[in-house]
Amino acid sequence: MQNKNKKWLYLFILSLIWGTSFILIKKGLLGLTPYQLGALRIIITGFFLLIAGYKGLKTIEKNKWKWIIISGFLGSFFPSFFFAIAETEIDSAVVSILNSLTPLNTILLGLALFKVTTTKRQTIGVIIGFVGTAILILKGAELNPNQNYLFAGFVIVSTFMYATNVNIVKRYLQGVKPLTIAAGSFVPIILPAVVVLIFAGFFKTETLNNPDLKWSLIYVTILSLFGTALAKVLFNNLIQISTPVFASSVTYLMPIVALVWGFADGELFGWLQGVATVVILIGVYLANKK
Repeated sequence: MQNKNKKWLYLFILSLIWGTSFILIKKGLLGLTPYQLGALRIIITGFFLLIAGYKGLKTIEKNKWKWIIISGFLGSFFPSFFFAIAETEIDSAVVSILNSLTPLNTILLGLALFKVTTTKRQTIGVIIGFVGTAILILKGAELNPNQNYLFAGFVIVSTFMYATNVNIVKRYLQGVKPLTIAAGSFVPIILPAVVVLIFAGFFKTETLNNPDLKWSLIYVTILSLFGTALAKVLFNNLIQISTPVFASSVTYLMPIVALVWGFADGELFGWLQGVATVVILIGVYLANKK
Protein backbone atom coordinates (compact mmCIF):
# COMPACT_ATOMS: atom_id res chain seq x y z
CA MET A 1 0.00 0.00 0.00
CA GLN A 2 1.30 3.46 -0.91
CA ASN A 3 2.14 5.85 1.91
CA LYS A 4 -0.61 8.23 0.74
CA ASN A 5 -3.29 5.59 1.27
CA LYS A 6 -1.63 4.02 4.29
CA LYS A 7 -1.52 7.28 6.26
CA TRP A 8 -5.31 7.71 5.92
CA LEU A 9 -5.91 4.12 7.01
CA TYR A 10 -3.70 4.64 10.06
CA LEU A 11 -5.49 7.91 10.83
CA PHE A 12 -8.89 6.19 10.79
CA ILE A 13 -7.77 3.21 12.92
CA LEU A 14 -6.08 5.48 15.46
CA SER A 15 -9.18 7.67 15.75
CA LEU A 16 -11.26 4.60 16.66
CA ILE A 17 -8.70 3.28 19.14
CA TRP A 18 -7.90 6.57 20.86
CA GLY A 19 -11.51 7.78 20.71
CA THR A 20 -12.46 4.74 22.77
CA SER A 21 -9.56 5.24 25.21
CA PHE A 22 -11.33 8.02 27.12
CA ILE A 23 -14.31 5.88 28.13
CA LEU A 24 -11.93 3.04 29.06
CA ILE A 25 -10.08 5.41 31.40
CA LYS A 26 -13.39 6.47 32.94
CA LYS A 27 -14.44 2.84 33.54
CA GLY A 28 -11.00 1.93 34.85
CA LEU A 29 -11.28 4.63 37.50
CA LEU A 30 -14.26 2.84 39.08
CA GLY A 31 -11.91 0.50 40.91
CA LEU A 32 -8.58 2.31 40.67
CA THR A 33 -7.14 5.70 41.60
CA PRO A 34 -5.75 7.79 38.71
CA TYR A 35 -2.19 7.06 39.85
CA GLN A 36 -2.83 3.32 40.00
CA LEU A 37 -4.48 3.39 36.57
CA GLY A 38 -1.69 5.42 34.99
CA ALA A 39 1.01 3.21 36.47
CA LEU A 40 -0.70 -0.03 35.42
CA ARG A 41 -1.24 1.34 31.92
CA ILE A 42 2.48 2.01 31.57
CA ILE A 43 3.58 -1.31 33.09
CA ILE A 44 1.21 -3.49 31.03
CA THR A 45 1.98 -1.61 27.81
CA GLY A 46 5.73 -1.73 28.43
CA PHE A 47 5.60 -5.47 29.10
CA PHE A 48 4.01 -6.25 25.74
CA LEU A 49 6.05 -3.72 23.77
CA LEU A 50 9.33 -5.00 25.15
CA ILE A 51 8.38 -8.57 24.27
CA ALA A 52 7.53 -7.53 20.72
CA GLY A 53 10.36 -5.05 20.18
CA TYR A 54 13.21 -6.25 22.41
CA LYS A 55 15.51 -7.19 19.52
CA GLY A 56 15.16 -3.77 17.96
CA LEU A 57 16.55 -2.02 21.05
CA LYS A 58 20.06 -3.14 20.09
CA THR A 59 19.82 -1.22 16.82
CA ILE A 60 19.22 2.15 18.49
CA GLU A 61 22.22 4.44 18.14
CA LYS A 62 23.58 5.98 21.35
CA ASN A 63 22.85 9.53 20.23
CA LYS A 64 19.19 8.57 19.67
CA TRP A 65 18.56 7.30 23.19
CA LYS A 66 18.20 10.75 24.78
CA TRP A 67 15.36 11.56 22.37
CA ILE A 68 13.71 8.20 22.97
CA ILE A 69 13.85 8.76 26.73
CA ILE A 70 12.32 12.22 26.36
CA SER A 71 9.70 10.72 24.05
CA GLY A 72 8.85 8.12 26.70
CA PHE A 73 8.18 10.66 29.43
CA LEU A 74 6.41 13.26 27.29
CA GLY A 75 4.48 10.90 25.03
CA SER A 76 3.48 8.24 27.57
CA PHE A 77 4.49 8.64 31.21
CA PHE A 78 3.05 11.99 32.29
CA PRO A 79 -0.04 11.94 29.98
CA SER A 80 -1.02 8.50 31.33
CA PHE A 81 -1.44 10.05 34.78
CA PHE A 82 -2.69 13.47 33.68
CA PHE A 83 -5.59 12.14 31.60
CA ALA A 84 -6.66 9.82 34.41
CA ILE A 85 -6.50 12.68 36.92
CA ALA A 86 -8.53 14.93 34.60
CA GLU A 87 -11.28 12.33 34.20
CA THR A 88 -11.85 12.20 37.95
CA GLU A 89 -13.52 15.62 37.52
CA ILE A 90 -14.39 16.06 33.81
CA ASP A 91 -16.50 13.91 31.46
CA SER A 92 -14.56 11.69 29.10
CA ALA A 93 -16.12 13.30 25.99
CA VAL A 94 -14.98 16.79 27.05
CA VAL A 95 -11.46 15.49 27.72
CA SER A 96 -11.33 14.07 24.19
CA ILE A 97 -12.36 17.43 22.71
CA LEU A 98 -9.69 19.26 24.71
CA ASN A 99 -7.22 16.74 23.35
CA SER A 100 -7.99 18.21 19.89
CA LEU A 101 -5.64 21.05 20.78
CA THR A 102 -2.69 18.77 20.01
CA PRO A 103 -2.36 19.76 16.31
CA LEU A 104 -2.51 23.46 17.22
CA ASN A 105 0.17 23.00 19.87
CA THR A 106 2.22 20.98 17.40
CA ILE A 107 2.33 24.05 15.15
CA LEU A 108 3.12 26.42 18.03
CA LEU A 109 5.94 24.26 19.37
CA GLY A 110 7.20 23.54 15.86
CA LEU A 111 7.51 27.30 15.38
CA ALA A 112 8.97 28.05 18.81
CA LEU A 113 11.36 25.13 19.32
CA PHE A 114 11.92 23.41 15.99
CA LYS A 115 12.12 26.44 13.64
CA VAL A 116 9.13 25.34 11.57
CA THR A 117 7.62 28.26 9.65
CA THR A 118 3.97 29.21 10.04
CA THR A 119 1.45 31.19 7.99
CA LYS A 120 -1.11 33.87 8.80
CA ARG A 121 -3.92 31.35 8.30
CA GLN A 122 -2.31 28.92 10.74
CA THR A 123 -2.03 31.69 13.33
CA ILE A 124 -5.73 32.52 12.88
CA GLY A 125 -6.54 28.80 13.22
CA VAL A 126 -4.62 28.62 16.50
CA ILE A 127 -6.49 31.66 17.87
CA ILE A 128 -9.88 30.24 16.83
CA GLY A 129 -9.01 26.90 18.40
CA PHE A 130 -8.19 28.46 21.74
CA VAL A 131 -11.36 30.57 21.69
CA GLY A 132 -13.34 27.36 21.21
CA THR A 133 -11.45 25.79 24.10
CA ALA A 134 -12.31 28.69 26.40
CA ILE A 135 -16.02 28.41 25.50
CA LEU A 136 -15.96 24.64 26.00
CA ILE A 137 -14.40 24.91 29.45
CA LEU A 138 -16.57 27.80 30.67
CA LYS A 139 -19.87 26.33 29.46
CA GLY A 140 -18.89 22.88 30.63
CA ALA A 141 -18.33 24.24 34.12
CA GLU A 142 -21.73 25.96 33.95
CA LEU A 143 -23.52 22.81 32.72
CA ASN A 144 -21.76 20.56 35.24
CA PRO A 145 -21.35 22.67 38.41
CA ASN A 146 -20.24 19.63 40.39
CA GLN A 147 -17.24 19.11 38.10
CA ASN A 148 -13.98 20.99 38.61
CA TYR A 149 -13.02 22.30 35.18
CA LEU A 150 -9.66 23.51 36.47
CA PHE A 151 -8.67 19.89 35.86
CA ALA A 152 -8.82 20.72 32.14
CA GLY A 153 -5.32 22.08 32.72
CA PHE A 154 -4.02 18.51 32.98
CA VAL A 155 -5.33 17.77 29.48
CA ILE A 156 -3.99 21.01 27.99
CA VAL A 157 -0.52 20.37 29.45
CA SER A 158 -0.66 16.84 28.02
CA THR A 159 -1.42 18.19 24.54
CA PHE A 160 1.74 20.28 24.69
CA MET A 161 3.66 17.16 25.70
CA TYR A 162 2.16 15.21 22.82
CA ALA A 163 2.99 18.03 20.43
CA THR A 164 6.61 18.10 21.59
CA ASN A 165 6.84 14.34 21.26
CA VAL A 166 5.49 14.41 17.68
CA ASN A 167 8.10 16.96 16.64
CA ILE A 168 10.88 14.99 18.33
CA VAL A 169 9.94 11.72 16.61
CA LYS A 170 9.72 13.41 13.22
CA ARG A 171 12.95 15.39 13.52
CA TYR A 172 15.29 13.15 15.49
CA LEU A 173 13.98 9.57 15.18
CA GLN A 174 13.07 9.39 11.51
CA GLY A 175 15.43 6.47 10.83
CA VAL A 176 14.30 4.32 13.77
CA LYS A 177 11.59 1.69 13.28
CA PRO A 178 8.21 2.60 14.85
CA LEU A 179 8.09 -0.54 17.03
CA THR A 180 11.63 0.14 18.24
CA ILE A 181 10.75 3.72 19.17
CA ALA A 182 7.67 2.53 21.05
CA ALA A 183 9.52 -0.23 22.91
CA GLY A 184 12.55 1.94 23.65
CA SER A 185 10.43 4.78 25.01
CA PHE A 186 9.02 2.48 27.70
CA VAL A 187 12.41 1.26 28.94
CA PRO A 188 13.04 4.36 31.11
CA ILE A 189 9.47 4.75 32.40
CA ILE A 190 8.53 1.23 33.57
CA LEU A 191 10.53 1.37 36.83
CA PRO A 192 9.16 4.80 37.84
CA ALA A 193 5.67 3.45 37.09
CA VAL A 194 6.26 0.47 39.41
CA VAL A 195 7.36 2.87 42.17
CA VAL A 196 4.21 4.97 41.67
CA LEU A 197 2.03 1.84 41.73
CA ILE A 198 3.52 0.75 45.07
CA PHE A 199 3.21 4.16 46.72
CA ALA A 200 -0.31 4.60 45.30
CA GLY A 201 -1.46 1.73 47.52
CA PHE A 202 -2.39 -0.76 44.81
CA PHE A 203 -1.28 -3.73 46.91
CA LYS A 204 -3.21 -2.66 50.01
CA THR A 205 -6.09 -4.84 51.18
CA GLU A 206 -8.80 -2.26 50.52
CA THR A 207 -7.74 -1.95 46.88
CA LEU A 208 -7.42 -5.69 46.26
CA ASN A 209 -10.83 -6.32 47.90
CA ASN A 210 -12.59 -3.63 45.85
CA PRO A 211 -15.43 -5.38 43.94
CA ASP A 212 -14.86 -3.07 40.95
CA LEU A 213 -11.15 -3.97 40.69
CA LYS A 214 -11.65 -6.96 38.37
CA TRP A 215 -13.42 -4.99 35.66
CA SER A 216 -11.12 -2.01 36.10
CA LEU A 217 -8.13 -4.26 35.40
CA ILE A 218 -9.86 -5.62 32.29
CA TYR A 219 -10.51 -2.07 31.03
CA VAL A 220 -6.92 -0.99 31.74
CA THR A 221 -5.53 -4.07 29.98
CA ILE A 222 -7.62 -3.34 26.86
CA LEU A 223 -6.53 0.30 27.09
CA SER A 224 -2.89 -0.70 27.40
CA LEU A 225 -2.84 -3.25 24.56
CA PHE A 226 -4.79 -1.21 22.03
CA GLY A 227 -4.94 2.39 23.23
CA THR A 228 -1.23 2.55 24.05
CA ALA A 229 0.87 -0.37 22.73
CA LEU A 230 -0.67 -0.89 19.28
CA ALA A 231 -1.54 2.80 18.90
CA LYS A 232 2.03 3.89 19.72
CA VAL A 233 3.47 1.73 16.94
CA LEU A 234 0.86 2.89 14.41
CA PHE A 235 1.29 6.53 15.43
CA ASN A 236 5.09 6.46 15.17
CA ASN A 237 4.71 4.92 11.72
CA LEU A 238 2.17 7.58 10.77
CA ILE A 239 4.54 10.36 11.83
CA GLN A 240 7.31 8.93 9.67
CA ILE A 241 5.20 8.52 6.50
CA SER A 242 3.41 11.87 6.84
CA THR A 243 4.02 15.14 8.71
CA PRO A 244 3.82 16.00 12.42
CA VAL A 245 0.70 18.10 11.87
CA PHE A 246 -1.07 15.44 9.78
CA ALA A 247 -0.24 12.77 12.37
CA SER A 248 -1.57 14.89 15.23
CA SER A 249 -4.74 15.52 13.20
CA VAL A 250 -6.01 12.17 14.43
CA THR A 251 -7.60 14.35 17.11
CA TYR A 252 -10.07 15.56 14.45
CA LEU A 253 -11.96 12.27 14.57
CA MET A 254 -11.32 11.12 18.14
CA PRO A 255 -13.94 13.43 19.73
CA ILE A 256 -16.65 11.99 17.48
CA VAL A 257 -15.93 8.47 18.73
CA ALA A 258 -15.57 9.67 22.34
CA LEU A 259 -18.82 11.66 22.18
CA VAL A 260 -20.72 8.55 21.07
CA TRP A 261 -19.32 6.60 24.03
CA GLY A 262 -20.01 9.52 26.38
CA PHE A 263 -23.65 9.84 25.34
CA ALA A 264 -24.07 6.08 25.68
CA ASP A 265 -22.73 6.36 29.24
CA GLY A 266 -25.12 9.18 30.17
CA GLU A 267 -22.73 12.15 30.05
CA LEU A 268 -24.27 15.64 29.74
CA PHE A 269 -23.26 17.77 26.76
CA GLY A 270 -24.89 21.14 25.99
CA TRP A 271 -25.53 22.66 22.56
CA LEU A 272 -23.09 25.51 23.23
CA GLN A 273 -20.42 22.95 24.00
CA GLY A 274 -21.23 21.45 20.61
CA VAL A 275 -20.67 24.86 19.03
CA ALA A 276 -17.37 25.15 20.90
CA THR A 277 -16.34 21.74 19.57
CA VAL A 278 -17.03 22.87 16.00
CA VAL A 279 -15.06 26.08 16.63
CA ILE A 280 -12.07 24.07 17.86
CA LEU A 281 -12.16 21.75 14.86
CA ILE A 282 -12.45 24.73 12.46
CA GLY A 283 -9.37 26.19 14.10
CA VAL A 284 -7.50 22.91 13.75
CA TYR A 285 -8.62 22.63 10.11
CA LEU A 286 -7.40 26.14 9.23
CA ALA A 287 -4.10 25.49 10.96
CA ASN A 288 -3.60 22.28 8.98
CA LYS A 289 -4.95 23.33 5.56
CA LYS A 290 -2.33 23.55 2.86
